Amino acid sequence: MDTRTGLPVVGMVGGGQLARMTHQAAIALGQSLRVLAVGEGEAAGLVAAEVSHGHHTDLDALRTFARGVDVLTFDHEHVPGDHLRTLADEGFVVRPGPGALAFAQNKLLMRERMASLGLPNPAFVEVTQVDDAVKFGDDHGWPAILKAATGGYDGKGVWQLASADEARKQIPELLDAGMSLLIEERVPMVRELSALVARSPFGQGAAWPVVETVQVDGINTEVLAPAPGLSEAGTQRAQDVALRIAEQLDVAGVMAVELFETHDGGLVINELAMRPHNSGHWTMDGSRTSQFEQHMRAVLDYPLGTTDPLSPTVMANVLGAPETPTMSVDERLHHLYARYPDVKVHLYGKGERPGRKLGHVNVLGPIDEPTRAKARMAAHWLSAAEWPDGYSIH
Repeated sequence: MDTRTGLPVVGMVGGGQLARMTHQAAIALGQSLRVLAVGEGEAAGLVAAEVSHGHHTDLDALRTFARGVDVLTFDHEHVPGDHLRTLADEGFVVRPGPGALAFAQNKLLMRERMASLGLPNPAFVEVTQVDDAVKFGDDHGWPAILKAATGGYDGKGVWQLASADEARKQIPELLDAGMSLLIEERVPMVRELSALVARSPFGQGAAWPVVETVQVDGINTEVLAPAPGLSEAGTQRAQDVALRIAEQLDVAGVMAVELFETHDGGLVINELAMRPHNSGHWTMDGSRTSQFEQHMRAVLDYPLGTTDPLSPTVMANVLGAPETPTMSVDERLHHLYARYPDVKVHLYGKGERPGRKLGHVNVLGPIDEPTRAKARMAAHWLSAAEWPDGYSIH
């Protein structure tokens, strides 16, 4: 408990942009989020008042950090499960708990649990030798999707195998490197969706509108909130699936359930993330309660906020350009606001490098081509200092 404020203290492991934006939300709740960052200059470390330095794989660093807070939460899923279980066993409050986080950390465990709950899952099998994958592909059809069970994100750790020959060529090297693998059937899909929910330790749940996520090379570049053309029944089904997962896994905090929408209108679970998520950044401007405020409420076991949308919203990620522009970020902002004063900009204070998530923009308005084009152009301008439509800043 912080004796200065009379409020419990939340500590977040990880100093990236999710911790930075959670800190922004924490301020309004009377909090100054405490952050465990790997090193100097991380996104959250530039704004949070109380930053400890230590690696998330170092149990002693985690334990020291946990001693100074009332509840421990995370901006990523890379803390070793054994460390989390040790902290919980020693009496530290960990939310979400290690039992829940295991299913976001290990895709094979997640698939097995989703199957046991009767939830919509692609066919899958663990791969401990090449023949496991070859038999699966021959039985379920090629191409098939090979995944690293742990450690993958933003398209990393995922390979599409076109044939048994490709499996025989690629898999031995991955197994020899000690990687845990599974293979799944490739789901023919119309688009990718995300059902974002929150759950408190008390058991209260809340769901935001289901959104469509647009992926390029495995990286989410655009979010359409709500998902255009998704029926009320489809929305309800996705939210019900996500809330059921949160309840069954005893999640505390925000969770995103990434989904494939199939050609017959069905839904298939892709992955889980138990933290604020890129697909929920639109809530910062387009919802009554942002995912970051909601995550704070949930881990503190406060009653959850309403998730009503204030407006349809298009979110576009600002990704590092192949070549860093000579124009400063400050000047890029100046020209962006001169052209689009209504665009909401969220920058993460990160150094520019190709493909890195540097920020995002939110544009409120109907989910139509003009709104989407504005969001894409604003994000591209902040990334590359060039307007795709040739607009002149002079």
